[in-house]
Amino acid sequence: MIPVLGLIIGVGLGLLVQPEVPATLQPYLPIAIIAALDAVVGAVRALGERRFDDRVFVVSFISNVLIAAFIVFLGDQLGVGSQLSTGVVVVLGIRIFANAAAIRRRIFHA
Repeated sequence: MIPVLGLIIGVGLGLLVQPEVPATLQPYLPIAIIAALDAVVGAVRALGERRFDDRVFVVSFISNVLIAAFIVFLGDQLGVGSQLSTGVVVVLGIRIFANAAAIRRRIFHA
């Protein structure tokens, strides 16, 4: 429940404050958001399975965002940024949907 509350509070503050993202960081923001969502959905799944650990969540959240941003940065440096961005989105998307399916199965037993 804590990750979901943190997500809701963060989105609310973002909508209220409306921070401006520097142009140099704008290509990395969507990837960072997908990586963060992967960590949050994984935390919700762990919470439902009664194996949630806040330290693991924080490390997973930060490392997912940094690794995804680094992969996109590396792709930009190599001139294949859009291909690596697509790869990151696909991999993290698969993880998000797999975790969401596990949550659904746990809740609805289906």
